[in-house]
Parts: sequence; C-alpha cells; structure tokens
Amino acid sequence: MEASDLRVALFSGNYNYTRDGANQTLNLLVGYLLSRGVKVRIYAPTSRTPAFPPTGDLVSAPSIKIPLRGEYKLTRGMGNRVRRDLDAFAPNMIHVSAPDRLGHKALNYAEKHNIARVASYHTRFETYMSYYGLGFLVPPMIGIQKRFYSRVDEVLAPSQVMGEILREWGVPTPVTRWSRGVNHDRFNPAQRDLAWRRGLGIGDDEVAVGFLGRLVKEKGLDVFAAALRTLKARGVKHKTLVIGEGPARDWFAQEVPDAVFAGYLTGDDLGKAVASMDVFFNPSVTETFGNVTLEAMAAGVPVVAARASGAVGLIADGVTGLIVPPTDIEGYADALQRFCEDHGFRSTAGAAGHAEAATYQWERINQTVLDTYLKVLARRAA
Repeated sequence: MEASDLRVALFSGNYNYTRDGANQTLNLLVGYLLSRGVKVRIYAPTSRTPAFPPTGDLVSAPSIKIPLRGEYKLTRGMGNRVRRDLDAFAPNMIHVSAPDRLGHKALNYAEKHNIARVASYHTRFETYMSYYGLGFLVPPMIGIQKRFYSRVDEVLAPSQVMGEILREWGVPTPVTRWSRGVNHDRFNPAQRDLAWRRGLGIGDDEVAVGFLGRLVKEKGLDVFAAALRTLKARGVKHKTLVIGEGPARDWFAQEVPDAVFAGYLTGDDLGKAVASMDVFFNPSVTETFGNVTLEAMAAGVPVVAARASGAVGLIADGVTGLIVPPTDIEGYADALQRFCEDHGFRSTAGAAGHAEAATYQWERINQTVLDTYLKVLARRAA
C-alpha cells in the first residue's frame, strides 16, 4: 500500500477552537499527510471564532461547553451528521487523539466496520484532577484510558516515559514513539531582542525567568509562584516574565505581583519573546512531551522543569537544564538560583539545549506517523 491509498479519519476533542500544543501538533501532522498524498478528514468540535484556521477538511462534531471552563468543549458523541459523512468518506484508518466520548464512538465505528485504528497520546488528563480537588477521580480516569488505548492497533506516544506509563496501566497495545518537532526558523537564539525586553522594563543585565503557556492552574502555576517567592526571599536578583493568557491570569498576577505579563503571543513575536528569556521554568506535570520546553531549548534558553513525563527524556539533567521533583519548592529555587548567579553554566546549558533541539525535525517526526499507519495496515492484512 502507498501513502496515496490511505484515507485517514482523524478524531480530536479540540482541533482548532482554542490553541494548545496538542492541536497545533495535529494540524502540522495533517499538513504533512496531505503533502504526501494521504486523504484526511477531521472530526472535532468547532467554534464560530476559532483560534486559527484548520488544516484540512474539518467536520463539526456535536459538543457542549465544559462548566466552569467555558473555553473548552466536551464532545457529545458522533451524531448522525458525522456518521453519514464518515460513511461517505470510507476511511481505511481511524486515528483517535483523545479518550473522550467522540473518541470512544470512533473506536466503536472502527470495530463495527473492521477498520484499522491508531491512537495518539497527548494529554495526561488524570493529572488534572488534583488541581480541582477531584483526586478521587484519578483511578477511574486511568481505567478509562487503559480501556481506550487497549482497543487500538498501535499507540503513538510522545516519549519513552509515556510508553512506560501505558505499560504500567496494563495497556497491551504496541507503542511507537511519535516525538515532536520545532520551528527552527522561529525558535532560535538569533531571535533574542534586548530592545523588546527593555520595553517591558527588563534590563540587559537582569536575568529573566520565564513562563510560557496557558494560564491555567494545571500548568503548575502554584508551584511556579511559590518557587519565585522563595527565590525573592533569598535575595536572588531576577525578573519574572510571563507569556500567555488564560482564566487564571488574575489569580496568578496576585501570586507573582512583580512579574511582567507580556500577554498572548504567536508567530515570530513568540519566538522573540522565548529567546529573550534567560531561564525557562516549567513546573507542569500534565504534559506528555512539553512542546514549550523544546521551543525554549531551540531558542538557546536553559530549562528548569519538573521531573515528569514532559521533561524526562527531553532534558539532560545538568547539561541542557535542571530537573527537580515536582513539588520540591526549595529544589526549584536552588536550580533557578544557580542559573541566575552562574552566567557560565547558564550559557553552556543554553547552547547544549539548542544543539539537542536541532535534532527534532517535524518532517522526519511526522513521517513516523505515516509509517505507523502503513505498518498497522500491513500487519492486519497479514
């Protein structure tokens, strides 16, 4: 079978109505597949005011807004319109990207019609629960994900660590590593702009400790704030630079009152902002890979991150950054202080991260997904 013989139905809980690392990854994948002659149809919730135009043909799936988090939508299943469109498209590969109701319905459809199916792992939903006082839901959520990923022919996981987590849950499905790439034209040290920093009140000789991401509590904002307070209490000179927007912005601004908020940035403006940091601090434990961490590395910025699935395997501890146990506030402060006060180490780690990030190329990485589709179909045919 050739790439041009593939007809892929991709199901997503969020393809473009808000912007995040997972859906940007999926749009890049679809763009690559289309360039190789693959026919692709996307089924996902939509919005009248999407964050960005979709890549490929997007069919709207029924959904409702999530209570208390109205910027996100919860799929309500497939619906007759989607099912009719799917019948007409006649896929020979179904790719599900979230264990939501739409994803489960897509697997039901695949099983009923004996269609090959692949799942990609993007978000550690079970880790969100503790941030909203719902820790009791962690075991059932793991159980749901175990059943979901056990129903497919192959799982595409972003790192070896995530593959190991699936194994620990008891998922027997073969796992292929689908890493992530980075836009090297946008994220590189040459984008550093001291004039831009000055415009925000950050001096050339000040160490800017940066945060990048949606301002939601599950990104570890509480840990970030506590570590920066500790750093300040020690008298370590630094500036806090926050890039992003989200529903927790006002709360976060109270927690880090001395921070400079640059707002929501995209494109080359985002690349300039990341390269203009001196240290990138990412205490989140919810990522499966950590796209923003890779972007910081590509920009030559050393990283302090949580010892979690988004950093382990990506950061070489003591070489490209420093990894700290997830809730160790003093440990984070130690790592940040070292980068703030040791210019030589900061420069060396940033250069090492830039060199490591250079190996992450989107075209090669997305070819892995295409190869996986063909491998799964060949295995089923045999």
